Amino acid sequence: MGNRTSLGLAFTVPLLAACGGSENVRSSETDITASTNIEHVVLIVQENHTFDSYFGSWCTAPSGSNPSCTQGPSCCEAAPARDPSGAAPVTLDDSENAAYDPNHDQSCELQEIDNGKMDHFVSGTSCSSANNFAIAPSAAMQQYWSWAGQYAIADRWFQPIAGASSSNDMYLATARFVFLDNAYQPNTNGRGCDLPPTPTKEYKGQTTIADLLLKGGKTFAAYAEGYHAMVSSWLCPAAPSDCTMTPFRLPTPPCDYSPGDIPFEFYSQFADNSKYMKDLNDLTTDIQNGTLPNFSFVKPVGYKSEHPGYGTTIANGVKAVKQVVDLIENSAFANDTLVLLTWDEGGGFFDHVAPPPTSTVDNQPYGMRVPVLAIGRFARKGSVSHVVMEHSSILKFLELNFLGTTGQLGARDTNVANIGSLLDPTQTGIVVPEN
Repeated sequence: MGNRTSLGLAFTVPLLAACGGSENVRSSETDITASTNIEHVVLIVQENHTFDSYFGSWCTAPSGSNPSCTQGPSCCEAAPARDPSGAAPVTLDDSENAAYDPNHDQSCELQEIDNGKMDHFVSGTSCSSANNFAIAPSAAMQQYWSWAGQYAIADRWFQPIAGASSSNDMYLATARFVFLDNAYQPNTNGRGCDLPPTPTKEYKGQTTIADLLLKGGKTFAAYAEGYHAMVSSWLCPAAPSDCTMTPFRLPTPPCDYSPGDIPFEFYSQFADNSKYMKDLNDLTTDIQNGTLPNFSFVKPVGYKSEHPGYGTTIANGVKAVKQVVDLIENSAFANDTLVLLTWDEGGGFFDHVAPPPTSTVDNQPYGMRVPVLAIGRFARKGSVSHVVMEHSSILKFLELNFLGTTGQLGARDTNVANIGSLLDPTQTGIVVPEN
């Protein structure tokens, strides 16, 4: 299913011809204005885990076997029993996740990747650690594995740039390189509550995927947990009662809203704009009021984001994601909404599959694989996609699905693969391209 060695070709034909002979699938070669049945896309972004760290024990094909089948865990590669240095993995349970945060700056990740050898995660560099090779057990992953078996998962999805969260998040807004690692945070509410202090940055006159959608008559909102508490607080808000990671409910990460996790906050047209920046609680209200945007960016607060270290558990993140998915699946929007769940970057954890070559669009190096799940009616049921994709692939799909033409950002959306390999054409109504 698709291409394992490149990130796709520029999409020049608006939509591919229908396949499978279904009467519900329209051929786009004669109808270039054809659109899918997907009216809403909800993107949930969690943090800092590689594909191997979460799904290395779910997949059962031998490591390095490169399976071509696409149905179920036997069609994706298990993590190796030992890394190239001969080390066995540690168990990535809640206590391990809470205790250790691997170094995931670009300089470290590139040393660990070692030109695709993937051999310096455990030893060989100053960034190496035995804890970098960590595999989550079934007890921690039950919900995510269940969705992978029920819906669709991508096993060749890479973080768009080696390095830390914000640099990867920016590709979810613009499909292009903006800055390295976590070099900046937005000049918005909450900037003084993040520790350590980080220089601020605001971009004016620049186009994001949200701008394109709004210009095309579509709707957009970012839902960030803890946002209302931050905005309404005179200083930094006290930690929520269920966040026990900081003593005396001190207003510090991971208990409070972090503006650097919302890429749209870096752009002046969206920065603290109440029309587009909302609290996660507003998602429930908007669904109940029938005003779910066409594109929703959803971000749980830090202690529910699964980010390693800081006392953060996997269980809290899984619970938070399930609440969002259940909210949508039990609503009137279930039949026309695609939910995409991804992790912003691999967090410095080991993964055995080498990244693609450096991007020819912005000359930035790819990082490790991260999991991506397509959830809901439109997902190919029980399917594993082997198409090489990255975060910009989501933007390419949003352009196609809502605007009819891809590549409008003029960045990686011009040459990455689309997400059609995750979608069922009998449900979408047309064939979404795999490239």
